[in-house]
Amino acid sequence: MSQVDWLSQLLQMITITGQLEVRCVYGAPWRLAWAQSAAREIPYHVVLKGRAIIEDPETETARELVGGDIVLLPHGSAHVLHDGSGHAPGPTYKRQGFAGWTLRENDGEGEHLDMLCGRFFIGPPHDRLIRNYLPTNLVVRAMDGHGEEGIGSASNHLASLVGLMRMESAGGKPGGYAILNALTSALFTLVLRAASESEQAPAGLLALAGHPRLAPAISAMFADPARPWNVPDLADLCSMSRATFMRHFQDKLGRSAVELLTDIRMSLAANELKKRTMTTEAVAESVGYQSVAAFRRVFTDRMGMTPGQCRRLAREGE
Repeated sequence: MSQVDWLSQLLQMITITGQLEVRCVYGAPWRLAWAQSAAREIPYHVVLKGRAIIEDPETETARELVGGDIVLLPHGSAHVLHDGSGHAPGPTYKRQGFAGWTLRENDGEGEHLDMLCGRFFIGPPHDRLIRNYLPTNLVVRAMDGHGEEGIGSASNHLASLVGLMRMESAGGKPGGYAILNALTSALFTLVLRAASESEQAPAGLLALAGHPRLAPAISAMFADPARPWNVPDLADLCSMSRATFMRHFQDKLGRSAVELLTDIRMSLAANELKKRTMTTEAVAESVGYQSVAAFRRVFTDRMGMTPGQCRRLAREGE
């Protein structure tokens, strides 16, 4: 299976929706502060034009973003965006955008910024899976590629997608808000694909997926999670010794293959528990557990709730 296959299977397990909330059209100096996001929310920013400095107060790190850069914060971390001048910003003005989002402007006469800001919402209880396997900050660049390789690259597809988002946010045509939110959901998938394709894939699942020798094991676990996989089986798929496989997996992911397999199983189980016709015993068996007691114990440990609580949460959501 290819990287796209494992990513599709991951995103079939997890319901992720997107929403554009703010378009910022500023002249320097300007500054925006974002508090820690609520559980199951991932903020994102798309720099259409200009540049911005993004700071993480907790780690005291800063990074420059330029036109075409897209940043996701999978852990929902508090962060600050500013123009980098160090000057105090003037007042900003808000007005309702054409398609349900807010337009923020100021009177700054310095360098011009055009930026889209919004958030992704992760269906419960899958936020743990996302946050455990994605880095704190994820930055990719949307670029217009040249040649056949560029045309097929995720960064080039991102450039097209961002172009559509820019047009819809400027338009005011019927269905604009719905289209923007659908494009935002696609943005999440393309950002993950672009990050996994990059030569410097961030730590976690994206770096692991970009490791060609480990890809067969990842694809196998996503394709048939109920199978009683063990480390020697997975190592054989990758034509590695058990020790080499374990070392590579731990180095790239920061977790073992068994831990990843368990998390995949529990995420699938959470989805099955939402079905009224599925008993807990049937759910346990569907993800490879013969013992219901063992399944309940592992599910509670990994998902932060019992199978029964997961059922009740799903019904309340309905």
